Amino acid sequence: MLDSKGRLFGKLSILDLGAALIMVLVVIGIFFFPGTTGSMAQINTETIEFDVLVRGLSIRNPQALMEQLAENPSTSIVVRNQPSDAIAIEGVELLERQVLVPQPDGSVKSMPEPRTVESFSTDFLITLQADAQITAGVPVVNQSQIKIGTPIELDGTTYNFKGSIIEVRNVAEN
Repeated sequence: MLDSKGRLFGKLSILDLGAALIMVLVVIGIFFFPGTTGSMAQINTETIEFDVLVRGLSIRNPQALMEQLAENPSTSIVVRNQPSDAIAIEGVELLERQVLVPQPDGSVKSMPEPRTVESFSTDFLITLQADAQITAGVPVVNQSQIKIGTPIELDGTTYNFKGSIIEVRNVAEN
């Protein structure tokens, strides 16, 4: 059956026959026994709220921005250069700038910022709400992890500014 050159019946090499058999088995294994597909981890979807602190936003009329955010209660966000779909705006709070003033008796009192140079620099606390996938205990919105300290960019029709996430809450727990 085998000749001196290792051919079966003088025509087929045993090595070629073995390679063809291995390729057929691989194809059968891929198409007929594909195995498990997808992830083993369970992905939960929950509604979360997160607070974004915007400090030192240069704006002439902060009340007009607050009205605009109230009229259009959604915004787009960008986290780590990953744009997102519309996210609901749950609340906007204008934070008054304060300065610490020493008193004659040695105590310290918090007073409104008196400098006019700071009149165009405004601080906001914006609460956003989104449906997030919880993977390994971390909320993920549009492939971006939402964590405290994460820089976030809010983008609307007439505004684009950056802030930082300072709190993340699960809505069901509140």
